[in-house]
Amino acid sequence: MTRITIIGLGLIGGSMAKDLRSQLNVHVTGVDNDTTNAEKARSLNLVDEIATMEDGIASADIIIIAIPVNRIQELLPALLDKISPTATVIDVGSTKEEICKCIESHPKRGRFVAAHPLSGTEFSGPEAAVRGLFMDKKNIICDKELSEKDAVEQALQLFQSIGLDSYFMSSSDHDKHLAYVSHLSHISSFTLSLTVLDIEKDESQIFNLASTGFQSTSRLAKSNPNTWSPIFEKNNIHLVEALDRYANYLQKFKKAIQEKDSTSLHNLMTQANDIKRVLIKK
Repeated sequence: MTRITIIGLGLIGGSMAKDLRSQLNVHVTGVDNDTTNAEKARSLNLVDEIATMEDGIASADIIIIAIPVNRIQELLPALLDKISPTATVIDVGSTKEEICKCIESHPKRGRFVAAHPLSGTEFSGPEAAVRGLFMDKKNIICDKELSEKDAVEQALQLFQSIGLDSYFMSSSDHDKHLAYVSHLSHISSFTLSLTVLDIEKDESQIFNLASTGFQSTSRLAKSNPNTWSPIFEKNNIHLVEALDRYANYLQKFKKAIQEKDSTSLHNLMTQANDIKRVLIKK
């Protein structure tokens, strides 16, 4: 029997619990400081049991940390102090470099695997958990060489069992690339929604006239600020660079529109169309 403890029972932790609990010879314990979340996870049968942090850590073969990235960084050193010598600790946060740095000299660093499943929705809390959320999605494991071989193998088996295909990169490269392809997308969505709410005071018109384009581009603005504010803060250097480049292109569009420069507009959009080639599934 593999005993897995999941700390944090929101969308990611709860969805992992659902998938893992359906497997044979797996016992899933849930830990959540929010008692409402803990009780909801229990009532939804996401986990086999709810435990305190201390009891959950003591009994686990694998510990998955699925809480906001700032709290991962606060929790991780003390958690590694308490685990058994053979336990594997996996975090699934959306930033990696600062988390990895906070335990780089810890004597049990080798028992830690830094991971980021590239899957999710704009919803949060235990009720947002869905089975199959990770099926056929990508997963990033960072700084693999700093983790012990058996810990990496255990993490890979776990991720594969819920449908994730894992890749490897450094924690610094992870944060740089995710600033562009994930974190910037969320800021764009938050900004679009703020702009529309600021300009269009008639909320009924937003509802009545919103097309599928607006619905899709504003979807991420429904994401939980408690999750995304720490991500933006922890990845601020790369994200500010991404925002500078994004602002530059906004200025180019603004100038072309102001000047009714159809050639520049056409060129900008043609360049942007190249994303279709990049995103075609190989």
